[in-house]
Amino acid sequence: QLQLVESGGGLVQPGGSLRLSCAASGFTSDYYAIGWFRQVPGKEREGVSCFSSDGGDINYADSVMGRFTISRDNAKNTMYLQMNSLKPEDTANYYCAATKTFGRGYCDTKAEHYNIWGQGTQVTVSS
Repeated sequence: QLQLVESGGGLVQPGGSLRLSCAASGFTSDYYAIGWFRQVPGKEREGVSCFSSDGGDINYADSVMGRFTISRDNAKNTMYLQMNSLKPEDTANYYCAATKTFGRGYCDTKAEHYNIWGQGTQVTVSS
């Protein structure tokens, strides 16, 4: 059974960069799409980015396009979210997630389509 453990959150200045990591264990032969999500108190969980199991489809929320990059390193069993040009409105608890819902070449960032979640890591963007 796939399990996810996140790391890399912290406090950064506006305009700074941060890379989140999500280590995966318990792989099976099934293909998983991966996603990154974020949530602040009182708001719905927001999809940030997704990466299909075969790399054929990558999507980003409009709010992060051009600033965030999702990637996965199969050899290290790790997925990443590189965050550049960070803004205060990026402050949130960030979660990685995985799912077998999609076909190998597709993904979306709807939280209800994901069933395996990391524990979350806090990102705070402030001067």
